[in-house]
Amino acid sequence: SNVMVMAESTVLEDIDTGKVERQCRYFKAKVLDDHKAEGTDQSFVDAIDGERTIVFTDKCTSYVNIADYVEIHVTEKSNEQTTKETLKWVHIAISNAKRNFTGTYHKIKKKYLQLYLNEFVYKLNRRYFGERIFDRLVIASITANGH
Repeated sequence: SNVMVMAESTVLEDIDTGKVERQCRYFKAKVLDDHKAEGTDQSFVDAIDGERTIVFTDKCTSYVNIADYVEIHVTEKSNEQTTKETLKWVHIAISNAKRNFTGTYHKIKKKYLQLYLNEFVYKLNRRYFGERIFDRLVIASITANGH
């Protein structure tokens, strides 16, 4: 199945050493019908927060229009270095999801894949909430009822 995985990260730089590190915050995963740019574009536009976004992708041909929606679009050829640096968090999320799915469910039907991805991403995005999880749930339920 074609799945688009997105990770929001913040660039952190140590002022003393100059070492740059990316800290990952939130993830999204969307099952796509195919690898065509139209589906990728729509999923991407639904996921980003305005045009003031910098995006790093591999050189997949599905991402040809992304530059039209963001401030900066950087593409890099997929290799061992981009897997460990630029696109590190996406690859970690993908491998963790695969490990989770095969270890827990063993086999997933394509029609249910989005539901499994939603559950995985939901848990992943709340991994640091800790004691604040109840307060966040209350806020989410109050704001959801107002719509």
